[in-house]
Amino acid sequence: MKCYLLIAFLVFANASHAHIVLTDPQAHTGSYYKASLRVGHGCNGSPTTALTVQIPSGFEGAKPQPKSGWTAEVKKAKLDKPYNSHGKRIDEDVVELRWFALSKDNALPDEQFDEFSFMAKLPDQTGPVWIKVMQSCEKGQNDWSQIPAKGVSTQGLQSPAALLMIKGESIAPSNAIIQVIDAWVRPTVKGQQTTGVYLKITARESIRLVGVRSSFSNAAEIHEMKMNKDVMTMSALESLELPAGETIELKPGGMHIMLTGLKSAIQKNTQVPLILLLKDSKGVQSQISVSAESLSGAPVQKNSGAVHQH
Repeated sequence: MKCYLLIAFLVFANASHAHIVLTDPQAHTGSYYKASLRVGHGCNGSPTTALTVQIPSGFEGAKPQPKSGWTAEVKKAKLDKPYNSHGKRIDEDVVELRWFALSKDNALPDEQFDEFSFMAKLPDQTGPVWIKVMQSCEKGQNDWSQIPAKGVSTQGLQSPAALLMIKGESIAPSNAIIQVIDAWVRPTVKGQQTTGVYLKITARESIRLVGVRSSFSNAAEIHEMKMNKDVMTMSALESLELPAGETIELKPGGMHIMLTGLKSAIQKNTQVPLILLLKDSKGVQSQISVSAESLSGAPVQKNSGAVHQH
């Protein structure tokens, strides 16, 4: 009996000191991500009546998920760096979301847990992102905003922010229409306006690569380099045929993707997101999201992306 009582006490103690965390703490660059924040307890036994979430910089178009018995408020502010979405310039965006209970009966009791969710498009940069949350209760509040001085370990922090790890790669499924491996980009220096992207593409069915986009540059084109009367020339291609089952290599000195109008220098080991636009023989369009790592030479073989139909 004493053993069971001790276990019960330890479970209760751990639950009462549970941090606010994301139910899915990993996501991919540029994806539309549903952030679900799990609230495991109140404030020293007091019910939770409101939750305020600071939307990290770079998150686009955050929208709260409705919650029965609660009202959601959205706060917007001017952006230091506007962005384009579906052809429209976005000068202000959501910076804060707040849910609050409509009555005491709708407050979240200390002995229960619940989740508060929002949707947003993630930035193109990889690495850790911390989501700060203010938990308000009938009596008191918990400010979940502490961030470690270095690394991502929250050990020793009393009220850490919720951690999201943004990754730059996804593994291509075996039935993908197209598979990309060995995607890499040359690093650049400050002021450099162009760089090349190289990769290997294998299509399961014949298809054409008809365009490229990247958030790291103002434009991206498919280029071909070849000798013409002892002179190396480079020209843009409207499209690139990808025969079924044949691996097409984009490499230095040959066909490649040219990023022009770079928005910033690309440092070594940076993950550069790309969207490859495809069209089949029937005119059906699709696209593949690819992450190319900035390296001084070709990488060890690895999967870089999988097709997504639209």
